[in-house]
Amino acid sequence: MLNECERDQIISLIKKEVVPAIGCTEPIAVSLCVAKATETLGSLPDKIKVHLSANILKNAMGVGIPGTKMVGLPIAIALGALIGKSEYGLQVLKDLKPEDVEKGKTYIAEKRIEIALKENISDNLYIEACCIGKESEATAVIKGTHTNFSYIAKDGEVISNDGCCEDSEEKCDDIKLSFSKVYGFATTTLIDDIHFILQAAELNRAASKLSAQGNYGHNVAKAMTGTLGRQIFGDSMLTHMMSYTAAACDARMDGAMIPVMSNSGSGNQGITATLPVLTYAEDTECSEDNLIRALILSHLTVVYIKQKLGRLSALCGCVAAATGASCGITYLMGGDYNQITFAVKNMVGNITGMICDGAKPSCALKISSGVSTAVLSAIMAIEHKVVSSLEGIVDDDVDKTIENLTSIGAVGMQETDKLVLKIMTNK
Repeated sequence: MLNECERDQIISLIKKEVVPAIGCTEPIAVSLCVAKATETLGSLPDKIKVHLSANILKNAMGVGIPGTKMVGLPIAIALGALIGKSEYGLQVLKDLKPEDVEKGKTYIAEKRIEIALKENISDNLYIEACCIGKESEATAVIKGTHTNFSYIAKDGEVISNDGCCEDSEEKCDDIKLSFSKVYGFATTTLIDDIHFILQAAELNRAASKLSAQGNYGHNVAKAMTGTLGRQIFGDSMLTHMMSYTAAACDARMDGAMIPVMSNSGSGNQGITATLPVLTYAEDTECSEDNLIRALILSHLTVVYIKQKLGRLSALCGCVAAATGASCGITYLMGGDYNQITFAVKNMVGNITGMICDGAKPSCALKISSGVSTAVLSAIMAIEHKVVSSLEGIVDDDVDKTIENLTSIGAVGMQETDKLVLKIMTNK
């Protein structure tokens, strides 16, 4: 049983990890870092030098920047300096106006921005922004998590130097999660204490509905619900779960100026942890209380997996997020603890190994694959069908199964990560 202190710690953890974000979190985190360095400088910089870890670079190359109809880092950096407010966190560009985009284009054309890979660092998530003025310069560093400023300095005077990330997976959480604690918290905590998770449903549903009003990315959702898509997929609960989830990703990856509820620093993870569960609940007319518990179970499972996997890796975050969604769906289907662990094992036995090759519009395709796998895994779990410990990396113990998954993503796929970046930067 969880005591009250543990429950409070888990609530704080969820509220820290499940937060609104506008735009893909990697380029937006770069905007945030530039905004902080500009604020520290005290004036618009004449030049900005940005050094990034390989994973940040990979995830920021091909994604739309909200409100700009432009792709990539230069406009994110320019707008961070021009209009960004660090107090907004991952909504740093929410005050953006059309005329600001034109100013950003001019700033880029004047060749004020330099972007380089940060060599010889151990952090997968590292952003360093140096803003240079006429007589002064300021530096800000984000490390470990997308909003953690580990270093701020002006003209050689250190304003803040936390060393390692104060919010890092190693230090930030006093409570050590296990899957039984995740399940116990989700299913026994007072509803009033976890009612806040419905904000994730509201935000991510709004992003999905926005997508239906226009053409975003590859229109993955519309491909599923169009004439040919309906002939093949039909108008089923599965189609609803896949298309509504893909729709939010379509809009977000194409730079729609709308917030989504993220999870562990990723909007796509937040979308995938939320919308399949919400859609299933609405189609089956589940009670609000059950929806709240299912959403908490989904999101907290993702947080637990990402604590072990790390913020950025070669393993697509869709794997973790869809595993959370499968747990939430299994719960709504009436599954007990054992059946929900079966869903985890079925997921790990299926889509482990899906690579992350950067944030981009085609992420909606991967999310769709994750959602369909989540539903199949849930159905199998309810029918007491589970990938056994005799097969692949699945273990009898659910926590060990998750550890095996995250070890492959965090350690085993490091060379994959390097090769993916090499391919992306040499096309």
